[in-house]
Amino acid sequence: MSQPPLIVVEDLSKTFVLHNAESAAIPVFSDLRLEVAPGECVVLAGESGVGKSTLMRAIYGNYLPSAGAVRVLHDGAYVDITQAAAHQVIDIRRRTLGYVSQFLRVIPRIPTLQLVMEPLLENGVDTDEARERAETLLTALRLPRAHWDLPPATFSGGEQQRVNIARSFVRNYPVLLLDEPTASLDAENRGVVVGLIREALGAGAAMIGIFHDQDVRDAVATRLFSVSEFKTAA
Repeated sequence: MSQPPLIVVEDLSKTFVLHNAESAAIPVFSDLRLEVAPGECVVLAGESGVGKSTLMRAIYGNYLPSAGAVRVLHDGAYVDITQAAAHQVIDIRRRTLGYVSQFLRVIPRIPTLQLVMEPLLENGVDTDEARERAETLLTALRLPRAHWDLPPATFSGGEQQRVNIARSFVRNYPVLLLDEPTASLDAENRGVVVGLIREALGAGAAMIGIFHDQDVRDAVATRLFSVSEFKTAA
């Protein structure tokens, strides 16, 4: 018997209204439907501007859609992100729904090792175990040990991205959104991230990703999903 999807997008539509331009309406996509099962990495396809990043942000709850639902399997029941209370969304992000982007947004003065440990500590993992798992990931991602006690605000873009990846993969999120996670990485670190993605898929994670790097996309995608098909209907 097949497993139920971990994320279900139903009839999702998004239109931006420009209030400083006589409330001009800019439709992005309409009636979009998508289901992602455990072990799937669905890569969003379509030309630039078609709405791939908008879809990711709507799924994560950063954008409120104009219509439709985004249901995430959380604690054995589907919760609609578009209707959930703020405290529910925070809990879903803490325990079920991870987000990996090329940008790191954190409190500037927290040391790197502590930042990577945080997702585990917030979920009750013992400090020693959290430290060990964080150190293992930072080592795999080739972030120099001398950086671990420093806040990442002054790191290069590639180093900050590696910290972001470590924060997201240190915990086994059931659902992961991957928004250009390898954009600033060299070939060796891209290979490490591909390995992390494959490992998470093997453990049953469901993923939705945007990858402009063809080699990375080919290495991790279980199928492509064309956002363009829903652009024409908007």
